[in-house]
Amino acid sequence: MKSMRVSVLHDAVTLGARPDQDDNLVQAREVAAALKDGGHQASLCAWQGSPRASLARLASQEPDAVFNLVEEPLGRASRIHTAPLWLARQGLAFTGAGGRAMLLTSHKLLAKRALARASLPTPAWRMPGRAGHGDNNGPWLIKAVWEHGSLGIDEQSLVAAGDGWGLERALAVKEAQAGGPCFAESFIEGREFNLALLAEPGGVRLLPPAEIVFEDYTAGQLKVVGYRAKWESASFEYHHTPRCFAFPAWDRALLARLRDLAHACWKLFGLRGWARVDFRVDRQGNPWILEVNANPCLTMDAGFCAAAAQAGLDQAAVVAAILADLNQPKRGRA
Repeated sequence: MKSMRVSVLHDAVTLGARPDQDDNLVQAREVAAALKDGGHQASLCAWQGSPRASLARLASQEPDAVFNLVEEPLGRASRIHTAPLWLARQGLAFTGAGGRAMLLTSHKLLAKRALARASLPTPAWRMPGRAGHGDNNGPWLIKAVWEHGSLGIDEQSLVAAGDGWGLERALAVKEAQAGGPCFAESFIEGREFNLALLAEPGGVRLLPPAEIVFEDYTAGQLKVVGYRAKWESASFEYHHTPRCFAFPAWDRALLARLRDLAHACWKLFGLRGWARVDFRVDRQGNPWILEVNANPCLTMDAGFCAAAAQAGLDQAAVVAAILADLNQPKRGRA
């Protein structure tokens, strides 16, 4: 690929931000360094203030392409899809999912509805007021509709089966904590897998699957990759949820099924560049799609680059592959 001027568009991270927010800036710096290693000119640009102000700063860099890493425009995860929409409207080439795909995957209920319509397995869910989809005889796990990085997921997120009023109360409490809408998802007891996908010429490449292992967890501990496991380095969960890339022969059929489902998600949502699909597998061996992440973290210590390393790809190779799969919108169209 010829040398390009690339603007790395990222969140405006303020002093005292949460660890997951700080990580966005770390990611942007690493991506910029990887672009420079690939022979490109890379500049950082924060999505800050109004969209027009952000676009003006971006235009001053005169980029050939924009590497879009924006997750929380104006500090709100619910606006994540607006950055690619504005980039498309301006006629700028950019990496990753377009506005529609970003909206559908980032709004967890829209994603689950799309998965259910496509007959792809996703756990049952309930919204406040008890509306929802699917049957559940087990406990519920409460999640924020918009927030990423497992924000708010802890032991208090689990609600016992059959406690309708308890579920309504727990949803109200979690909504107050998260500052936005929440829903309850059927908690799948079992194993957890992440499957990373990377664009390649003419298609998409599935990177080696990873299983999250819950090491030394007691019977009463909640086996989920919650906020502490991802971001709090002093916590038990952070140090006892390693990734495993080695599987016994009897997992071959399961892994093949997970790969098929991950490819189906890529196609269903029209993803670009890179993505990750998170699964739980129940005790009967049935896979369930939890979430489709259209812009998973690309830092060197994150899961996506760990999976890429298993395939012999370093961070620079990952960034180059993403840059080669640019959205090329026409001016005035989203």
